[in-house]
Amino acid sequence: MEVVPSRGYKMDVRPYQISLDDVDKAMQYLKQHHERYYLVYRLMIEGDLRLSHAVHIVKTFNPKEVVEILEIHLETSRLVCFQDKGFCRYYVGIRGPQKPCEWAYFSIETLELLKRFAGSNFDRRTVTRYAIRHGLLTPKTMHKVSWRILVQAVPREVARFIQSRFGELRISEARYEDLLNEADNYYPKYLGKLCELVYSSHVSENRETIYFKSMTRIDDFRHCMSNIHHMQYKISLTIKN
Repeated sequence: MEVVPSRGYKMDVRPYQISLDDVDKAMQYLKQHHERYYLVYRLMIEGDLRLSHAVHIVKTFNPKEVVEILEIHLETSRLVCFQDKGFCRYYVGIRGPQKPCEWAYFSIETLELLKRFAGSNFDRRTVTRYAIRHGLLTPKTMHKVSWRILVQAVPREVARFIQSRFGELRISEARYEDLLNEADNYYPKYLGKLCELVYSSHVSENRETIYFKSMTRIDDFRHCMSNIHHMQYKISLTIKN
């Protein structure tokens, strides 16, 4: 069964020139000066999450809780980890009139940070104000960076599922399970791409052509993560919303 758009919408294309040096600057500064906000940025960029959803996860993190997804009759722990693949997914379950957030994907390394700061009480507006005050990329911009990298690494319907864009998908019970499995299979490729672009210097630029070093083994990803703040390049992405 194919995924079919449930409604028509007009394409709105707006260029955003974003230097990945600015992404690195924000991540380095937050790690050194505000680890809780650093965690929020990591959740956003690794899971392509909105700021409000990342803050919600930190404040309400409850990994042992068992939930039931009624549409597909699935009973699951909120936190599901794939240690051999280096990532976890956490069931957020935000629906209704607000922007939805079904699952949040993130690395094992980010999980360790999340355990430290779980239950912290803070407001999403303070994160944005802090970023602006210190000349850092705003959370909204980081969200755009994440989406652009995500669609380079995984099929678009999987990217939409990871970002909970259910308004653009009509998903049956069987297709939901298929997409969940596909997201689990493709997500390590996104972490590899993210590691190349944001968490390491494994990128070279030749005029307008970007070469991405192949990274498929989880050991390569963990090695890359160990060198998270040693970017030695400058390159721009054109973000199309």
